Amino acid sequence: MFLPGFARVFIALNIIRALSIIALLLVFASSIVVLVDDVEAVNTFVSGGSNTTSFDDGNSDYIPWVDPCWNSTVPNQPAGAFWAVLNRVFIIFQTIVLMLSEIGWPIAFFDRFFPVLGRNFGVGALGVMQCLIGASVLSHYVSDFPLVTAFFLFSIGCVNILVGLIFREKSKDKRSILSWRERGKDALPTHVRGVDVRPMTAAVSSMFSHDEKSGDPTRPGMGFGRQGEKAAALKGFLITKPVESLAKHAA
Repeated sequence: MFLPGFARVFIALNIIRALSIIALLLVFASSIVVLVDDVEAVNTFVSGGSNTTSFDDGNSDYIPWVDPCWNSTVPNQPAGAFWAVLNRVFIIFQTIVLMLSEIGWPIAFFDRFFPVLGRNFGVGALGVMQCLIGASVLSHYVSDFPLVTAFFLFSIGCVNILVGLIFREKSKDKRSILSWRERGKDALPTHVRGVDVRPMTAAVSSMFSHDEKSGDPTRPGMGFGRQGEKAAALKGFLITKPVESLAKHAA
């Protein structure tokens, strides 16, 4: 079944949004896993239960995990554990905020306090933030699950940047379910036999709306009778009657 252009764009953008939410959810889960592993490694190291020989000699840049062949993401520097944990907490918080912006709730909060993620902006800024989160995770040695999810999020961020460059601020309107209702406003024809009728219809509607909203008792609504024809003629609009004709079967 053939779909119109706006329907295909609507489906494609919503597929990208669904993949974006999935990627953010996976990074959220993987960040919690890495955070737990780092805390576990720090506790094991402090209690002296891990192999600390290479760490004490200064040959290791990260605190080793329980397995001596693998290190945590906690750097061997002052307050390294604090900054490593804080980095993971920031990533978790950012993924939650970006997921809420993709879902569109609460949209009034984003429009007022974080407009770059609101309805009046595209998804380019969202893609940049996703790429930054992915690069932050990939800049450390992590296990397979965080590695794959970070690559996935970085790829979706690049796609969102591309979509933002193509559709700009209209990308969220095109993927919104309410956009189908908005398309009903364009149901009236704009051209008749090659002539653009939009200026005329706009002028007529503004004339009637001005008469109705003016509240001046000396200028009541003229309606569609003879007084209305006179008022329209004074404003430059001509109303003609159709040419009378008989049916083909009539004598």
